[in-house]
Amino acid sequence: MKTDKLTQHQKKIIDAMAKVSDYLIAYKKRMDSPLVVSQNGKIVHIKPWLNEADTTKNK
Repeated sequence: MKTDKLTQHQKKIIDAMAKVSDYLIAYKKRMDSPLVVSQNGKIVHIKPWLNEADTTKNK
């Protein structure tokens, strides 16, 4: 989605979703709980307490 053609309301929604994503990752780290996401049609458990380099090595 191009950001130059978004309405003010759409921009607020996108900003809020980014903030929610940050809060979710922080919560999952605090609770020592994996994130469950879909990547390429497969369900994947991601350990948010590991940095991204560590999670890509396991693939």
